[in-house]
Amino acid sequence: MEALRIVFMGTPDFAVGILNMLIKKNHTIVGVITAPDRPAGRGRKLNESAVKKFAIENELKVLQPTNLKDEKFLETLKSLNANLQIVVAFRMLPKVVWSMPQYGTFNLHASLLPQYRGAAPINWALINGETKTGVTTFFIDEKIDTGAIILQDEAIIEKTDNVEDLHDRLMHLGAETVNRTVERIQNENFETTKQANEVTLKAAHKIDRETCEIDWNKPLNEIYNFIRGLSPYPAAWTTLFNADQKIVTKIYKASLLPEQHKLPNGLLVFTKKDLKIAVQGGYLNLEEIQLQGKKRMLVKDVLNGLNLDKNAKMG
Repeated sequence: MEALRIVFMGTPDFAVGILNMLIKKNHTIVGVITAPDRPAGRGRKLNESAVKKFAIENELKVLQPTNLKDEKFLETLKSLNANLQIVVAFRMLPKVVWSMPQYGTFNLHASLLPQYRGAAPINWALINGETKTGVTTFFIDEKIDTGAIILQDEAIIEKTDNVEDLHDRLMHLGAETVNRTVERIQNENFETTKQANEVTLKAAHKIDRETCEIDWNKPLNEIYNFIRGLSPYPAAWTTLFNADQKIVTKIYKASLLPEQHKLPNGLLVFTKKDLKIAVQGGYLNLEEIQLQGKKRMLVKDVLNGLNLDKNAKMG
C-alpha cells in the first residue's frame, strides 16, 4: 500500500486536537479544508476558524471553499493527490468530495453511533443525563452519520461534567481513535461494521437560542442536566422577574439540593450569599450566573449588587 497523503477537514477547537495529533504522529497532511472567515463581534472583524489558525501556524496548505461543488475548488482538491480524507466537526460533504480519495473519507463523531447523530452530540448526551458516551470513526456515505463504523471507544460521563469537560475528554480520546483508524487503514488491517437499526434513536440536532431556555416545571435532575449540557456555551438561560424588572439570566453552574417542599416552581429562595430556585423535587443551588449586560460571576458576588424582592422568581 502506498504512503498516506491526508486532507483534513474541520473547523472548531475540537478538530484542532485531532489535527495536532496527526502532525505529532508524522502523518503527511497535504491540505486542510475549513470554513470561510466570518465577521464576528461588534466591529464585524473577520474571524478565522480555530483550525485555520492552527494550520497556518504549522505551515499547512489551507482551503476555504464557500461551495464544495465549485469546479475550481474540486480541481485544487484533486491536485493535492490525497488518498485519504479525515473529517472532524465540519459539514456535510457532496459525494464528489467524499468519494474522491482512493482509500475513502472517514469522519470522527463524538458519540457512540448510531445514537446521537447530528450537530451537537456532546450537548445532548449531557442534557439527556447519559452516563456513557464515546467516539466513532466511520466512512462517510450519502446520509448524515450513517456510514460503516471503523472504530468506537467509550467514555464515562461524570455527574458533574459540563460541555467543556466532556468536550476535552472526547477530543483526547478521539485523537487516539483517529490515529488507530489511520494506522489500520495504512496497514490494511480493519473491518467495518454496518450501523445497527436501533429501535429508539436519540438525535443531536443543532442547538439554537430557543432550545436553551429553561423550563422550570421540569424535575430537578432534568433541569440540572440541561444546564450542564449547555455550559459554558451557548449557556442555558431564563428570565429573572424581580419586582418590575425582567432580567435575562444565563446559568453556567449549579448544584442539586433534593428536598420535598410546597413552593411554586421557579420561586427564588435566597440569603446574602446563597441563591436557590424551587423546582419539582428540590432546589437548584445557583453557583455561577450572568445577568443581562453583566459579566459571568459567582452568585455570592452577584447578590452583593442585586436587591431581590421576596416574590422574585425565574420564569
